[in-house]
Amino acid sequence: MKRLLMTTAAYAALSLAAAGAVAQTLTIESWRSEDQAIWDEVLLPAFEAKHPDINVEFKPTAPTEYNAALNARLDGGTAGDLIVCRPFDGSLVLYQKGHLAEITDLAGLENFPSVAKAAWSTDDGAETFCVPMASVIHGFIYNREAFEELGLKEPQTVEEFFAVLDAIKEDGSYTPLAMGTADQWESATMGYTNIGPNYWKGEEGRLGLIEGTAKFTDPEFVKPLEVLARWSDYMGRGYQAQSYSDSQNLFTLGRAAIYPAGSWEITGFNKQAFFEMGAFPPPVEAAGDTCYISDHTDIGIGMNAATEHPEAARTFLEWVASPEFAELYTNALPGFFSLSNATFEVKDPLAREFLSWREQCESTIRVAHQILSRGEPNTWNNLWTVGANVINGVMTPEEAARTLQDGLAKWYAPQKD
Repeated sequence: MKRLLMTTAAYAALSLAAAGAVAQTLTIESWRSEDQAIWDEVLLPAFEAKHPDINVEFKPTAPTEYNAALNARLDGGTAGDLIVCRPFDGSLVLYQKGHLAEITDLAGLENFPSVAKAAWSTDDGAETFCVPMASVIHGFIYNREAFEELGLKEPQTVEEFFAVLDAIKEDGSYTPLAMGTADQWESATMGYTNIGPNYWKGEEGRLGLIEGTAKFTDPEFVKPLEVLARWSDYMGRGYQAQSYSDSQNLFTLGRAAIYPAGSWEITGFNKQAFFEMGAFPPPVEAAGDTCYISDHTDIGIGMNAATEHPEAARTFLEWVASPEFAELYTNALPGFFSLSNATFEVKDPLAREFLSWREQCESTIRVAHQILSRGEPNTWNNLWTVGANVINGVMTPEEAARTLQDGLAKWYAPQKD
């Protein structure tokens, strides 16, 4: 007979002691192996202190192997009890296959706005299958000491941005932009969907693509590709062969002045960089324009529908939905910002800088992540390729936009001509 969980940690501890029972153990599947210490040393001890009848183990898989490995374990019945969820379609497919349990009525989900839950809900919003954990914000991280040395200020407009790049290039002490195209995805993530919202007006343009009232060939979607094409003059010699890790090293070693970034870099950069860093949001076209930032719903956590410990798993998810977890997670992992309505102090200064943009700018998410990448060709993967091709000069912005639009129109009814 399955043992029922007690309602309080104290009662559970007394009951277990009396009965000589063994605590249940839950395992967490994740792609973020770099978070092992944070889970082991901060998050899980906080949960287990309140729930001594439940042990939790964080068992991540390498990011490049996670999707395939997780699917294999789910199909084979060997996956962990708790599944760290990527946003939108990847997790939606797992839910539709019956691998993720519905948690719509989970206590604590009321702490999250509908826009946060949308990344882990059905298209109609009626069913939710993962607790939102955090978003990441896009922008630019820069070497503050290099800026002071060269007498530069944070650019607010696109014209000022390129003037800063010209000054850095002319000085010659630093590579202006630390980014390469070897891995391709950076051109989409830290390039197009970083600067693009200022042109397609965030949610207005993104939802227009979903509804079919906007196209990738419209000027507001072509323009950021034109701007991206100009970056190649500032990315340094051999950027075509430069990988993501190469770019990170170039910046943290102090050899590059600006890093097109996501806030997820903050924790690693704080450990590696020997200089003071600053950050600025994507520059707008003209002074006074409304600014838009990609504040992307990035990571959630759900329950394996086949877990042998559903009550314990729900208890853990309720804790993840709590204000306590929101504060712990945000401060343990600077740059990953809780999607909860809870209020608390963010301690890391660079993380605070990114977070302050929510007060200055309108928020949106990555343009191709909801609905638009669930067919073939995959729009998000297409963005990787065309973005790199535009920067490399082998495709014009107009050709890239046409490739994106034609690919989407092949399978997405609202975009069919």
